[in-house]
Amino acid sequence: MAEDDVVPQTFRAYVETAEKKFARVRDLPAYGRWGTSNHYFHKVFKAYMKLWKYQQEHRTKLIQCGLQRWEIGEIASRIGQLYFSQYMRTSEARFLLESCIFYEAILNRKYFEGSGNDRNVRFKELRFYARFLMVSLILYISEMAKLLIEQFKAIVDDSKAAFPGTNFKEWRLVVQEIVRFARVHSPSPDARPLRYCALFDSHPSSRPYVARFHAKKVLKFRDALLTSYHKNEVKFAELTLDTFRMLQCLEWEPSGSFYQRSPVEPRENGAVIDQSITSGLIDINLAAEMMDPALPPNPKKAVLYRPSVPLLISVVATMCEELPPESVVLLYISASGNTVQSTSSQTESSSNSRKSSKNSALSRHENYINTNGDTSQYFENCLCVGPSRSGGLNNLYPGDLIPFTRRPLFLIIDSDKSDAFKVLHGAERGEKSALFLSPLRPSFKNPGTDVTQTGSQFTLFLTAPLQAFCQLVGLVSSDKDLDCSDEADGIISTAFAEWEVILCTSISLDLVWAQVVSDPFLRRLILRFIFCRAVLGLFCLQEHGDEYLPVCLPKLPDTFSPNSETVQPAIRRLAKLLKVGDCFRFSHS
Repeated sequence: MAEDDVVPQTFRAYVETAEKKFARVRDLPAYGRWGTSNHYFHKVFKAYMKLWKYQQEHRTKLIQCGLQRWEIGEIASRIGQLYFSQYMRTSEARFLLESCIFYEAILNRKYFEGSGNDRNVRFKELRFYARFLMVSLILYISEMAKLLIEQFKAIVDDSKAAFPGTNFKEWRLVVQEIVRFARVHSPSPDARPLRYCALFDSHPSSRPYVARFHAKKVLKFRDALLTSYHKNEVKFAELTLDTFRMLQCLEWEPSGSFYQRSPVEPRENGAVIDQSITSGLIDINLAAEMMDPALPPNPKKAVLYRPSVPLLISVVATMCEELPPESVVLLYISASGNTVQSTSSQTESSSNSRKSSKNSALSRHENYINTNGDTSQYFENCLCVGPSRSGGLNNLYPGDLIPFTRRPLFLIIDSDKSDAFKVLHGAERGEKSALFLSPLRPSFKNPGTDVTQTGSQFTLFLTAPLQAFCQLVGLVSSDKDLDCSDEADGIISTAFAEWEVILCTSISLDLVWAQVVSDPFLRRLILRFIFCRAVLGLFCLQEHGDEYLPVCLPKLPDTFSPNSETVQPAIRRLAKLLKVGDCFRFSHS
């Protein structure tokens, strides 16, 4: 082998090795011991770091042998993709930060620009933009997301002209998706983050009561499964608006200048490197400097997009199997409902199919006898977690979840058939479950509001209560009435602090709620549920009926009912501040 060929051939060999290891990690399931194993991640990361270091050390020679800038960009893009996939498996924010660092370096150094008329390179560039957009959305970097959307649209438009024989229809659909997603998810600059923020969500007046609270049994929130499917729902790639909001809601908001960091210029021998030349230096230790060591780890979350019911059940089974003692699993399912036309035949068919499955726990459930000996109620109504053309594979019945009630579950069902899951209460096989069930119909001052364009109202109440309140009464962020948003947030925060004290001192609080109150994420969800139920219960611009109200099982103390003097004053103050008192029916005190 000629000496001049050693460096480029070694480089290509390292590229091939890294690609093979990356493919193995990419195909691993994003849940269970395989999905969270650091062993495979370390192997592929080591291969890419070896490749990265080699191209740095031999950059001059590689350039002489024809190394293109886009090739360095492709390596960095793969590393960013690797970090993001690891974040989705573990929910560790450091991986998301590392991904952002690599993607931002690619953008700033314009690695993919000037690649000529190479169609394959253009596809790599488009994939880079789509992935960086996803990271920017999850990190809530609004200005970066706006910039990326504009550049992404321009590149797709240019591609149609530069490659007239190539069909870019799929990429045009991606552009439409992200524009629609960004239009719906466009928080105002002063909006509070969806993540749990100690500054806003931890209330000094109630903190001592939370710290002293101790139930007979305390559960730790460690794992969550999030899935959403509605026809024509707002989404980007495989992340729907509802799951995006819930994903954000179950993570910590880092303190300090987390998102306001200044760009770090890489230096070599004390001099700033000229970004116009082929550079491969990226500060891979920058994320460690941006992490907040005071924060506990985020709960692990499995985000499923249009899963078949067998896949969904297998993920839940894996979570329950690997759940540590004294822990709870949160299941969030947002989907449209369906009523079985022929109950007896469908129940028999469902029973037979389950008996033939490997999950014998489900078939044993068919022998479960409740108070009246009727098991058909567990399979009368279902949620459609995927397109209807897939038939029964996408129909999730309440009875499908009963085997997993051997472990503690916190179940959130957001559907027009959520009431079908009431039958789980009292049918648990070991541990009593906590249930939040959405209203069967949303409520709006403006009856023409399309929830497929705005996301679920119930999910919005659980993740952004003030935004949900404003949507309910027909206010938008451009209204002058929302200039007082800080004061409105203050009213809600004060109410939540008062309700926290009552939660922690109540002698009638069911153990199911008492054992999760100590967890900040679940406690915040409980408080927001109380707020949601009170607001919808007092809203007067609709018909009366239980279908407009959410349900929690077991019941919370009567102190938190919509008409109680504990809850109603805060709603009254908020309505008065925003000048929408005529939308509510308050009790006279």
